[in-house]
Amino acid sequence: MSPDGYRFPVTFRETLLKTLPEETSLHGNIPDVRNTYIPDTHIKALRLDTMLVAGIRGAGKSFWWSALQNPGHRDVLGPKASLSKETIVSTGFGEIPLPKNYPNNDTLAFLQEKYDARIVWRTVVFSHVGEKTAPLDFHSLTKWEDRVEWVKRHPEETEYCLAEADETLFKSDTHHLVIFDALDRAAEEWKSMNTLVRGLLQNLIAFRSYKRIRLKLFLRTDQLDDPSVTAFPDSSKVLSEKADLFWPRNELYGLLWQYMANSEKGDLFRDGCKELTLCRWTTTGSVWTVPETLRRDEREQRKIFHALTGPWMGKDPRRGFPYTWLINHLGDTRQQVSPRSFLAALRHAASEPLRPDQPYALHYESIKRGVQEASKIRVREMQEDYPWVEPLLKPLGKKINVPCGMDEVESLWNQEKVLEQLKQIVQSSDVRLPPSHLDEGSRGLMKDLAQLGVIGLISRDRINIPDVYRIGYGIGRRGGITPVARV
Repeated sequence: MSPDGYRFPVTFRETLLKTLPEETSLHGNIPDVRNTYIPDTHIKALRLDTMLVAGIRGAGKSFWWSALQNPGHRDVLGPKASLSKETIVSTGFGEIPLPKNYPNNDTLAFLQEKYDARIVWRTVVFSHVGEKTAPLDFHSLTKWEDRVEWVKRHPEETEYCLAEADETLFKSDTHHLVIFDALDRAAEEWKSMNTLVRGLLQNLIAFRSYKRIRLKLFLRTDQLDDPSVTAFPDSSKVLSEKADLFWPRNELYGLLWQYMANSEKGDLFRDGCKELTLCRWTTTGSVWTVPETLRRDEREQRKIFHALTGPWMGKDPRRGFPYTWLINHLGDTRQQVSPRSFLAALRHAASEPLRPDQPYALHYESIKRGVQEASKIRVREMQEDYPWVEPLLKPLGKKINVPCGMDEVESLWNQEKVLEQLKQIVQSSDVRLPPSHLDEGSRGLMKDLAQLGVIGLISRDRINIPDVYRIGYGIGRRGGITPVARV
């Protein structure tokens, strides 16, 4: 039995497996209202006046981008995010191709050859906000090149139309929000992407002065690393108001409770929570809302999770405690854990075969394998975003244990001629977003990896690699989780 006298039945693992989303369904899809959980740390990001939102991959940028477009979700978000049913939401850029709403990456590359990125994005915003105030000769233009040219040649008329649209919104007591996401998909190399990001940030500044027109940009944290991105007047005004999509440990478990409370066996889960914590559940419409004590009090959260997993990550406390162990092994070097990795680890743990005499819904060995699976997913995502990371880390598999000295890594890279091969790859093929510091050699590449959160610089000469990457790349650690076998 759990130390608290209650545990969920072993069969509850089937509920976890059915309820927790598959990894592929967490990206780019409109979220289910029942599973829409708003962390306290995200409220600022959702407010209309917050222009810039940053987060790691899987932190929820595309989730909120999708949710803000959906009236049903805005009903849920509204009270916390100052949104109303009348708020107009338009998409200024996203991963899904919508040529009527915004130019795709090829069109953006073509437009950048002729126009300043600031004018390109101003045209996109004007196409949405000026839908009713722009002249007919603008609306008759179907190509983005022609629209950008019009805005460039008619700056005064464009401003009058925007001001008129803003005044109309003010009189009708509503807002028009234009949202941007997935700018990492807007270009194939860093210089172009940095230029596009800078141009959009300049528009965030320009549109701050309007009463009811609002822009919101979702960015990956590494997209703000290059100094050229913010090399324009008043950039500090945007950066100082930036909201970070950070997921503290208590909010990750709050998300899990949201899924479980609204599952097919939600009544069983809620009753178990009452047995353990005496909490009171309430509904908003047909959606069960996580009680505040189960969102904030980590002692109460630990009781619930350990009623699913047991109190230890082994046969005694020396191996750690599931509530803290799981999060500790899913974080990057910034100690950030994405909800995608968290839910993927738990779903895989629930899919593991039932062990003989297994007393809890989740066995500690299954949780370890869940972390292995989450690491494989994270490595696959890294390969999609930055294919040059694989040639750097794959040669280290089974050959080093971390933490280790930089000289050990450099020695292996030299033996395998990694830098020479990487330079050839970058020069001979269209490697998307190649490393920025390749010309600085091994130490420059370590700087690039550190900016991505893949390696941590312990000291001037030593590095570490967090488990969420280490395991998937097959790199060892004394006493750590076994790396995934690599071929």
